[in-house]
Amino acid sequence: MKRSKRSLENREKAGFKTASLDAGLDLLTSIKSAKFDESVDLHISLDIDPKQADQQIRGTMLLPHGTGDSPNIAVVADGKNAEEAKEAGAQKVGAKDLIDEIKSGKLDFDILLAHPSMMRDLAPLGRVLGPRGLMPSPKAGTVSSDMKGTVSEFLKGKQSFRNDDGGNVHLKVGKKSFKKNQLLENIQMAHETIKSMRPSSVKGIYMKKVSLSLTMGPGVKVEI
Repeated sequence: MKRSKRSLENREKAGFKTASLDAGLDLLTSIKSAKFDESVDLHISLDIDPKQADQQIRGTMLLPHGTGDSPNIAVVADGKNAEEAKEAGAQKVGAKDLIDEIKSGKLDFDILLAHPSMMRDLAPLGRVLGPRGLMPSPKAGTVSSDMKGTVSEFLKGKQSFRNDDGGNVHLKVGKKSFKKNQLLENIQMAHETIKSMRPSSVKGIYMKKVSLSLTMGPGVKVEI
């Protein structure tokens, strides 16, 4: 595959050595950027067996300085719960009308939240929403009876995460425009959170490799 001059220069600069977190962040900010404010992503390779239910890593996280994103949030709720969601800033709120819209294939939102009372009506859409990572679930924090608080948290940058089939966890930890101390604090909290979720059945090394990357840039291996 033919790579651009910028891509080749960035790959050469990133190299294959492992840097300290501080040096790794300096390296990321020195990499030639795309024409937009790229996300800074944290990738952690875990020594887990994703096929074992007791070794699944899944949860939600609200970083100290957020992710820098402004997600479009849709909420399936009615009555008072719907009003609370609107007041909190949800871009789209509805009950069966929103469910019908989703059935038609209109998925113009980044996060879908739901009140527990609506899950029975929403359940048949699992085949549509599940593969896209949009199906609300209690474990992901996207099913809640506190619509106002939940919408506010996701607007501030709360994110759901789970390990992939290779045992890796990927998290947004900010934007390239963030101050260095903001990125450091976000990364350290994310690292500690994943570390604290170590399954009791995992022996020996738990975190095999940690790396950082920009949306359009190469990965930089770091030690935390």
